[in-house]
Amino acid sequence: MSSHHIVREKQEPALLLLSLNGFDDEQLGQLLEWSPTVFTTPLVAEQLNAFGIKIDWIVGDDAAADIQSDIRYLKSNGKPASVAAFDYLVDKNYPAVNIVTAEFVLDDYLPYMQNITLVVFCRQKKIYGIESGFSKWKPAGDIIEIISNPENLETKGLVKTDQNIFKTAADGFFSLTFDNKLLFIAESL
Repeated sequence: MSSHHIVREKQEPALLLLSLNGFDDEQLGQLLEWSPTVFTTPLVAEQLNAFGIKIDWIVGDDAAADIQSDIRYLKSNGKPASVAAFDYLVDKNYPAVNIVTAEFVLDDYLPYMQNITLVVFCRQKKIYGIESGFSKWKPAGDIIEIISNPENLETKGLVKTDQNIFKTAADGFFSLTFDNKLLFIAESL
């Protein structure tokens, strides 16, 4: 692809940065590569500004310093910043959002799984929703963790190592089938 491509708004996932603690600079660079719409909190906005990263939206009830031009503000009205951002993104028909956070609270994400694709980067894990019949190629020995409670889970290509934790048996595809509409799984980064 030439370096003169045009990325239209909402073509790439939005990026919600709730915390940068322990998140690799190279991984952040990869998430920023296609110029996503960047949402963040006032605290993280100061870190991003120090790195020279353009911020589109600051989410929260606290007044943030005017650190960059053309920043828009989204009031959270007492809700967690993630919930306020998800409400906005779903309302504006964003198809997907990548989230960088230091903590993953499943109940904050479950209500949105059907309306927007959520990919969460938390503590060296990539967490995302899947439908029954999901399959993916992974090298032998990779860890796959089931985050939500599966109903009638069946696996292929995985060996159970602990409660809801599996290891890929060999290089190749693994698959998951279950009765839930969607499940969250995590893989190591």
